[in-house]
Amino acid sequence: QVRLVESGGGLVQAGGSLTLSCAASGRTFSNYVLGWFRRAPGKEREFVAGISWSGETDYIGSVRDRFTISRDNARKMLKLQMNSLKPEDTAVYYCAAVYETRTRILRTESEYEYWGQGTQVTVSS
Repeated sequence: QVRLVESGGGLVQAGGSLTLSCAASGRTFSNYVLGWFRRAPGKEREFVAGISWSGETDYIGSVRDRFTISRDNARKMLKLQMNSLKPEDTAVYYCAAVYETRTRILRTESEYEYWGQGTQVTVSS
């Protein structure tokens, strides 16, 4: 029903920037609640940033002043602009989506239905 494909990962030095993209297809994009999650080596997948279909956003505290989540409903794209990257940001990053009939932000992994395959972000010291 819905496909999500992440891109933009790579290797960067600490302090650098990287932009992740997620291309979506399937149900009406404007009604998706969207989010970014990440899984660091040896750790469980965690919430990073979320955005409602009306554009409200939220972030975990460790990235709030460095990352920016955005969506382009016309292009059916989700982006995560990551600045001032730190080695602890190293992880596989996943975009996630769920169809909703009201605008909201979802922060729990179990609340999302559709997931991308992940893109690796590695930040060197």
